[in-house]
Amino acid sequence: MTRKYIDCREYPSEMNCSVALSADSDEELLEAAVQHATTVHKHADSPELRSQLKSLFHIGTPPAEAPRRG
Repeated sequence: MTRKYIDCREYPSEMNCSVALSADSDEELLEAAVQHATTVHKHADSPELRSQLKSLFHIGTPPAEAPRRG
């Protein structure tokens, strides 16, 4: 199993979200990311959201320092 993560600090938002989530499985990470996106960022749960979130997964663990934005 390879640990994966998604990091809100990579994407601009009005709230400057600093949450990073990681898990040992894609399914677990996707469910946590969807819950965060719908609850905190008020996105609607949809197949498109799930696909987009999954495409943003990285292998490893989130860095301690915020990633630089583009």
